[in-house]
Amino acid sequence: MIQFPGDLELEDERVLLRPLQKNDLKFLLPFALNEPEIWTYSSVSVSGENGITAYIENAIQGRLSQKEYPFIIFDKSYNEFAGSSRFYDIQLALSTTQLGYTWYGKKFQRTGLNRHCKLLMLSYAFEQWGMERVEFRADFRNNKSIQAMKDIGCIVEGVLRKNMPLGDGRRDSIVLSILRDEWFDKVKKNLQKKIH
Repeated sequence: MIQFPGDLELEDERVLLRPLQKNDLKFLLPFALNEPEIWTYSSVSVSGENGITAYIENAIQGRLSQKEYPFIIFDKSYNEFAGSSRFYDIQLALSTTQLGYTWYGKKFQRTGLNRHCKLLMLSYAFEQWGMERVEFRADFRNNKSIQAMKDIGCIVEGVLRKNMPLGDGRRDSIVLSILRDEWFDKVKKNLQKKIH
């Protein structure tokens, strides 16, 4: 059976992803205070100091319970921390995980950073970790996020109706995925072409 990662860092020429830690609050707090719209479609409110503190604490607890593996993202081209992402709903016995809780500060969006992060995370998931399936979900109204997932090679599987509570009711979640054979057959090559 595949194992839960230890201290995992993923890195290329553009980005470093390292495990999220409590003292990373100082790097992520400015986003929570100044760019609350980043989480418009999120099921978890991260805005404000209390929101980002709880977000970090919950993510770290998820790692300790081996259900999640959260990263903080450092953009080398800006020499700044840019956001966060994670593996979650990790099911080692089934060789599956979800990839999500991904967000970037506004100045890092549409800069190519997301593709670098996804290439690193998916390469790890399929090539080193041994996953058979990586799933993605998003609010069905979040067209920008859905298009980004399609652009990296995710296949739409369907929509879960009203499956998540949201501040203004419940959201429909679109489900997308990449399978191991798809990664090696075409997704990795296509993603690499879009980066280089």
